[in-house]
Amino acid sequence: MPNSTSIFRRHIFLPQDHGSWVFILCPLSIGLFTARQFSAASMALVVTAMAAFLIRQPVTIAIKAYSGRRPRTDLPAARFWMIIYGTVLILSVAELITLGDIYILLLGIPAAPIFAWHLWLISRREERRQAGIEILATGVLALAAPAAFWIGRNGYQPLGWVLWILTWFQSGASITYAYLRLEQREWKSNPDHSTRFKAAKWAVTYSFFNLIFTLTLCVMQVIPVLIWLPFLIQALETIWGTFNPAIGAKPVQVGTRQLFITLIFTFLFIILWR
Repeated sequence: MPNSTSIFRRHIFLPQDHGSWVFILCPLSIGLFTARQFSAASMALVVTAMAAFLIRQPVTIAIKAYSGRRPRTDLPAARFWMIIYGTVLILSVAELITLGDIYILLLGIPAAPIFAWHLWLISRREERRQAGIEILATGVLALAAPAAFWIGRNGYQPLGWVLWILTWFQSGASITYAYLRLEQREWKSNPDHSTRFKAAKWAVTYSFFNLIFTLTLCVMQVIPVLIWLPFLIQALETIWGTFNPAIGAKPVQVGTRQLFITLIFTFLFIILWR
């Protein structure tokens, strides 16, 4: 058993990519609040989702230790937290089953291959700057929205899939924009308009596709009429970032600003969902 000092090292039991927290907490919050009901099953889902999210960190540390990227002295603490999170996960899943919400657990099936792929990349030192797998991973995390929505509504409703798509699309736009800002950090000077737009084309396309898609759903009365407004904020932020490159900015500045945008998106989404 590792001593208490080695156990409570934050890099072992808490994710260090701080922006990842919003990709689980925002969909989960949206699902809970749009359902407008909170029950014992909702609480069990929150615990399940957070335990599944948190266990990724000690597993990642263990993979890095076994592949020689971290010292083997990290392994005892990593194993300890895998046991803690794993136990909490098993107990919360058992509670969901007891409460009759076993169908919700099927949403966790896509997580296994994505997580395995991520760990394989870590073992090969290739996990950095993998926008594709990050977007796929946020799609898995966004499943927390329909899960919380269905539990709150006491059963399956097709609208839950719409919540999933909307929250996943926003996460994808956020990641694409963050990559743009990180690319801009490396620029030595402010380039011409053509260069700035070329670098931003995917981020702009993604955010405005989300806006147009959401507007279409609003016009079709599939979702509340003003839900397009949160997506407008991300689109406007992307345009602003295109004209105001993050030259020389620190990564934490880029991440903090996008975190703020995502929090505004989540708050407005919840308020405007009527």
